[in-house]
Amino acid sequence: MSILIGIGVVATITTFYLGKKGWHAFHKAVGISPGVLTYQDYHAPLSPATISWQQLNLNKTHLKNLPEHQLRQLNRIDEKVEHYQSHQKELQAQNKTVVATESQFVLHKMLQTRLPETLSSYHQLTHKRKNTKNASREKNAEAGELLQQVLDNIEQRLDKLLAQMEHQHLQDLRMMNQYFESHDS
Repeated sequence: MSILIGIGVVATITTFYLGKKGWHAFHKAVGISPGVLTYQDYHAPLSPATISWQQLNLNKTHLKNLPEHQLRQLNRIDEKVEHYQSHQKELQAQNKTVVATESQFVLHKMLQTRLPETLSSYHQLTHKRKNTKNASREKNAEAGELLQQVLDNIEQRLDKLLAQMEHQHLQDLRMMNQYFESHDS
């Protein structure tokens, strides 16, 4: 009788433990933390202090003078880079050889080196220009336009890369479908 009770207790503890581990694994797989509910208001004003970068390595002091629309664009760029990087990691996990194209290399260089340099230059210009008034408005406007062009260029390159990635996945599915249809009979 005591053996049955012992087996029952061990089975209950094991079931509870595995159930809890499975529950946490399920939540981790879908990207949420169990028991934590946070609401993110996407229309709330952004500030450099509240943004957490997933992929971009940016100096927060260089972001202080940026208008909100450019902060949002940087945030979008960061999300797109995260999506692209996770795709690259999936390919590596599948033991597929990842060959960097020229456009990928240029984009990587822009994100890792040129974007931080551009933001630093913009910060230096706008930070120092706050002390002088009349001549600085034109230069600040020009600096803002040039920075916007850089951000637009980077985002367009990312969009093209992501579109190529989706096109490649579609091509892979088409080839697999043709393979299965040819071997169906």
